[in-house]
Amino acid sequence: MYLNKKKIIIIVSIVIAVILIISLTIYFNNRVVLDNSGFTLKDDLTVNVYSDVKVKDFIKDIDGKVVDNKKINTDELGKVDVEFIYLNKDNKKRKGTFEVTVKDLEEPLIWLSNSYSARVGDDVNLEDEILCADNYDSNPSCKIKGDYDLNTAGNYSLVYEAEDSSGNKESVDFILYVYEPKSVTGGGSSEEVTSTDFNAVLEEHKNKDTLVGIDVSKWQGAIDFSKVKEAGAEFVIIRVGHQNGVGGEYVLDPYFKRNIKEALENKLKVGIYFYSYADNKKEAKKQAEWVIKQIKDYDITLPIAFDFECFSSFNSMNLSLYDLNEVAETYFSTLENKGYDTMLYGSKNYLNAIWKYNTNKVWLAHYTDQTDYDKDYMMWQLCQDGVIDGINGFVDIDILYK
Repeated sequence: MYLNKKKIIIIVSIVIAVILIISLTIYFNNRVVLDNSGFTLKDDLTVNVYSDVKVKDFIKDIDGKVVDNKKINTDELGKVDVEFIYLNKDNKKRKGTFEVTVKDLEEPLIWLSNSYSARVGDDVNLEDEILCADNYDSNPSCKIKGDYDLNTAGNYSLVYEAEDSSGNKESVDFILYVYEPKSVTGGGSSEEVTSTDFNAVLEEHKNKDTLVGIDVSKWQGAIDFSKVKEAGAEFVIIRVGHQNGVGGEYVLDPYFKRNIKEALENKLKVGIYFYSYADNKKEAKKQAEWVIKQIKDYDITLPIAFDFECFSSFNSMNLSLYDLNEVAETYFSTLENKGYDTMLYGSKNYLNAIWKYNTNKVWLAHYTDQTDYDKDYMMWQLCQDGVIDGINGFVDIDILYK
């Protein structure tokens, strides 16, 4: 009896020892140890703030392969410690580490051509009126060098200078034209009024991959949507409302309910846009919730657009360009969480210079026969002088790409 117990103890001890040996072997074979000898880094480990970069972007050579090519956080300036896992030449997992430096490498943006016009007596602050913004700083230093007098007509040679907290500088030489307003004594205008015929747009742009439509607001008045439908329009983007300036109330478009009811009755696909002055994420979320409240009982099959065009107020908003893009993203995510599709409205130049961090679908405004905008867009507003049966006056015409 005693010998049997002794044998059992020995056997159990051997089993435990074998299990322990196997466990230790597995552990030591699979443990991830720090080893920076299996790779070499590129010479420049500096990256611009908000850049979309990953581990492999900084690896020059590696004796194996990177396992987790993770994105590196570049949202703040300074040093960033990076850890990653790679397989070495023996197919063993190893941990690599390095450090990158995040800097603001971009000069501020001054939205100004080589001239600016103002009337004699205009009560404006040019440093506020002319858009001056930075990708990172919410308040870059912006100033006009040179003397001018808004109460005296003339041409003034000036320089607009901007500098951010990282020392990046930009300047634009321009002529300020201060002019006396001319009174009109009658006789009418000799300028020819041009327009874009909806039928011509249909003929040129309608195919199996496109829909042709319009976008409307109160400015189109009472629309006969049956005639719009008969003219060949397949969709309409309807303004639901607008904000009365920065921090202002939300105002329902007086024609919204009529427009959406009759558009849907005439079997037109419907999308929505809201004209925004949102200067923070909280405001953007609030606006999106207001939009949802107005449209929740309707069949919205096309995207809900964020329409921000109030750049004459931007200098007073205390936003960086990245901040503004985040405001728009908050608007989008609030709507998307309720099942709506979304898109960003913007002109070609604004999309390139201001909305460069946007990853959402784009509604491009570019009034030309053939756009040369070289990024992706789902809809193109090609004119603002469209003419179509059912609307008295001009209307925007749009091409939607399936």
